[in-house]
Amino acid sequence: MTACASVIAAISLLTGAKAPPAKFEEIDVGRINIREPDGQLRMVISNREQFPGEPWKGAEKPRPDRRTMAGMLFVNDEGTENGGLIQKGSVGADGKVNAGLSLTFDRFRQDQVLQLVHAEQNGHVSTTFNINDEADPLKLDGEKRQEKLRSLSALPAAERRAEMAKLREQGMLSTNRVRIGTTGDRASALALSDAQGRPRLMLMVSAEGKATIQMLNDKGEVARTISLDAAP
Repeated sequence: MTACASVIAAISLLTGAKAPPAKFEEIDVGRINIREPDGQLRMVISNREQFPGEPWKGAEKPRPDRRTMAGMLFVNDEGTENGGLIQKGSVGADGKVNAGLSLTFDRFRQDQVLQLVHAEQNGHVSTTFNINDEADPLKLDGEKRQEKLRSLSALPAAERRAEMAKLREQGMLSTNRVRIGTTGDRASALALSDAQGRPRLMLMVSAEGKATIQMLNDKGEVARTISLDAAP
């Protein structure tokens, strides 16, 4: 069978004919790179040890912080990361679970605009679905934003906060708009925020079953609460 396959491959190479696709029942690999015919990377499926950095315009930026999880990355037409799936799970020496999963979809040249996250650490468990606003990448892409934020880190605290507020007002920072999920105290919640990322409406049900609706002002203060008294 091996000799026959070698002959077929040689004939295909000489004649330019397309070789039949290889078929496997099972394979063990550390990493798979999915590429276009021209070599353009489009997806990576990898173990923890070989997990890639951050694809950016056909190159790869170092991301040593990613070596704690396995998963996959999506890569767009220009060779820039476009989202992905990462996951881990273990029991530590303290006997507690340390686990997480994140499925994200990014805006072009930006960070995630859609994210499904599960986290379990130090006895706290939460699962959330997030919808975020991201800046127009043609005005300020993710790389330039990181450079801007690094430059701000050298400023005095008050000046840095003022500059960050200015960027947020201009819509240049990632802003959560919708968050739905469970919390560390086993409540379920839906939070709706304005374009500045300020929560304005909160729907919550506690672990004990108490339901409330909170409306907040632009300072984050609860302006009105609607609750259902459990008593008849």
